[in-house]
Amino acid sequence: MLLQLSKPICFIDLETTGINVSIDKIVEIAIIKILPDGTKQIKRKLVNPEMPIPPSSTEIHGITDEMVKDAPTFKIIANEVKQFMEGSDIGGYNSNRFDIPMLNEEFLRAGIAIDMESRKLLDVQKVFHMMEQRTLSAAYKFYCNKTLEDAHTAEADAMATYEVLEAQVARYPNLGNTVEAIVKFTGEDQIVDFARRFIMENGVEVFNFGKHKGKPVTQVLKEEPQYYDWMMKGDFALHTKQKLTEILNRTILKK
Repeated sequence: MLLQLSKPICFIDLETTGINVSIDKIVEIAIIKILPDGTKQIKRKLVNPEMPIPPSSTEIHGITDEMVKDAPTFKIIANEVKQFMEGSDIGGYNSNRFDIPMLNEEFLRAGIAIDMESRKLLDVQKVFHMMEQRTLSAAYKFYCNKTLEDAHTAEADAMATYEVLEAQVARYPNLGNTVEAIVKFTGEDQIVDFARRFIMENGVEVFNFGKHKGKPVTQVLKEEPQYYDWMMKGDFALHTKQKLTEILNRTILKK
């Protein structure tokens, strides 16, 4: 194994009812856990999203309402998934912008606390886009000289992502061969909330949308306190609301 690990890394891939983190749900989760000795452990689950799967989504991943009607909900498997990922960094393809925010949102809905801040979040797509700028299927063909069969099935995509990273480590010596080195190479996102409604600018959380875009969150909360209530009642991700509340509480404590 070319990738040198000081701790396990879990490559995740989700199939979902859609791409809106606030309202859509997971219908399939696959996790390929790579241990420092190269051993692989696989966990795959179909998940009942407790909502209809739109035909447009079924066309992509092939998962129907019938296939998940007897599957467990995410709340039922949340602790099992958390334990499987315990002590691991997380890798994926476009995972920092989709899979990790979606997974984190599902944990919040289930009332399960999971630590994302202390983990390295390695997005293989970022390496690929910086080096070649292609899709996962093209990356698999380019780096591994294989055709990605069963694309958009969670296990196949997660395994392909791991194989692509192994090939990237072999191809680019300047990339390094540790999770820490690769994340440093691609740049580690300074995440406030996974939906990126807030971003960091010069060490300060600022709004990244709407009429207050670019303004410090603490400033808006002081000048327009009703904006907090509007967001908490609105169709925003739970993680966004959680971070907004943390900022509000911090602001109040400063008074």
